Amino acid sequence: MRTISTQQAPAAIGPYSQAVIAQGFLYTSGQVALTPTGDFLRGTAVEEAQQVFANLDALLQASGCQRSDVVRVTVYLTDLGEFAAINEVYAAYFGEHRPARACVQVAALPKGAQVEIDLVAQVPTV
Repeated sequence: MRTISTQQAPAAIGPYSQAVIAQGFLYTSGQVALTPTGDFLRGTAVEEAQQVFANLDALLQASGCQRSDVVRVTVYLTDLGEFAAINEVYAAYFGEHRPARACVQVAALPKGAQVEIDLVAQVPTV
């Protein structure tokens, strides 16, 4: 297992890694709308999702992956009423690529976030 860390994404806010690579796959920790400097972006669920995807991009890049390498995504929302709006951000982020996905409503998220997303990507072989 190899730990992935980048200053282009927020540091972990607990005893865990930003991401790890194990057996050819990248596993990211859940990302909320923290900026790389650790400030929470207070805004709409859409604005939060955009920051979350920027964080995930930084982790993908730090691991040598691209969006097209993503095989699984989990989206956590505090309000499934935001599902359609988050779907638009999600579709714009992935374009024609369609990884498997789950989307669930949760009671609460760290920092009072409305959106948290984690992903799994296959690391390209060199």
